[in-house]
Amino acid sequence: MGSFNYQFPMTNYQFKTQIKLLVLDIDGTIAGESNTIRPAVRHAIAAAKAKGVEVALATGRMYCSALRFHEDINSTMPLLAYQGAWIQDPHTQKMHRHLPVAKATAHQLLDYFEQPQLRSLLSVHFYIRDRLYVRELTPETQLYSERSGIEPIAVGDLRQVLIDEPTKVLALSDDIALIDRLLGSLRQRYTPAELYMTKSVATFFEATNPLVNKAAAVRYLAEECLGIQAANVMTVGDNFNDVEMLEYAGIGVAMGNAPSAVKDIAQWVAPTVEEDGVAAAIEEFILRDKAI
Repeated sequence: MGSFNYQFPMTNYQFKTQIKLLVLDIDGTIAGESNTIRPAVRHAIAAAKAKGVEVALATGRMYCSALRFHEDINSTMPLLAYQGAWIQDPHTQKMHRHLPVAKATAHQLLDYFEQPQLRSLLSVHFYIRDRLYVRELTPETQLYSERSGIEPIAVGDLRQVLIDEPTKVLALSDDIALIDRLLGSLRQRYTPAELYMTKSVATFFEATNPLVNKAAAVRYLAEECLGIQAANVMTVGDNFNDVEMLEYAGIGVAMGNAPSAVKDIAQWVAPTVEEDGVAAAIEEFILRDKAI
């Protein structure tokens, strides 16, 4: 079991916080090496739902890739995909929100990725209409395809698919330092008002519409759909694309396998994904009715 790494002033928490919405990341949070939800985590989620807590998923994955996890936990909530750029209810098929990257920006990013010094080092993914388009099938793309369960569509020149605005742009490389340099360089070129950029894993650079992040999506789900406040929300995640939703929620939990900078902003650190950390967090804050 983890321990608190931040103590709130008691004057701010006079009353017990009642969690009404639990929002979970997928990869590195409820799904580890097996790419499935472990039984203990599935049972803990079911126990939380039995207490009247709504459970939703917020992921960087494609909607179609995340759907099986949504079904596995029997969620009745809209699914927050692509960092929240795509919010859709699988039961009614209602599209609550779709905020794509502007075509001009997507073209600029592609030009940047195709510079001679970068082109051979990066696998570039464009997500359009919930389909994955790539220039060519690289080893990195093949591994991504196997885990996501999505068949990439190789088109050669990616400019030909930019008739429509992409929901997300992703650049992959096994060179972690290269991804960090890429993120740093592009954050100098684009302000947060122009583009949202993050990493969901160390080898992924991800870009979405500037209005998109998981906190904005969770806020929409909580305040617009359920009529509850941040104090009634618990979020659990493991990487930099989870930071905003951990900061938004009344209880933000980082996984034990999260980078140190992510753990530092969380109110509580759970065991790792392979140690059923989500089950431990649910037990700590929902099944025991413990407030912080």
